[in-house]
Amino acid sequence: MKLDLQLATKAGALPARADFETWAETALEDEPRRGLVIRVVDEAESRALNRDFRGRDKPTNVLSFPFEPPPGVPSDHLGDLVICAPVVAREAAGQGKPPAHHWAHMVVHGVLHLRGFDHLEPEEAEEMEARERALLTRLGIPDPYRAP
Repeated sequence: MKLDLQLATKAGALPARADFETWAETALEDEPRRGLVIRVVDEAESRALNRDFRGRDKPTNVLSFPFEPPPGVPSDHLGDLVICAPVVAREAAGQGKPPAHHWAHMVVHGVLHLRGFDHLEPEEAEEMEARERALLTRLGIPDPYRAP
C-alpha cells in the first residue's frame, strides 16, 4: 500500500504512521497495492469539508472521498480519508474506548467506504458493520458497536 499521511492538526497524541498503515492494509484486504491519502485535521477543516460536501455544518470523525480517475487514465489511488483528531479523541473518551481502538475503527470504516461499502440502508449497515467487526477482531480490537 502507498500511504500519504498528512498531519494537519495541532492535536497531540496521534497514532504512529505504522499504525495507520496496519489499519489501512487490514481494511484493504485483497487490494493491498492501492494508494491512499489519510489527512488528520482539526475541527475547522473537518467542519468546512463536511459542510461543503455533505451539507452538514459541523465537524465529523471521518470523511471518505473515493477517487475516480478520468477515463483512460490508469491509477491505483483508492481515495482520501479526512479524520478529525479532536472529534475522534472526544468520541473515544465518551465511549470509554482506548483512543487507538477508535482511531483504528475510523480508518477501517473510512477505507470500507472508499471500497464501496455504505450504511444508509439497514441491510448495507449490517453488512458493513459485520465486515468492520471482523477486520477489527483481526487487529485485536473488540466490537466497536457494543457498549463497553
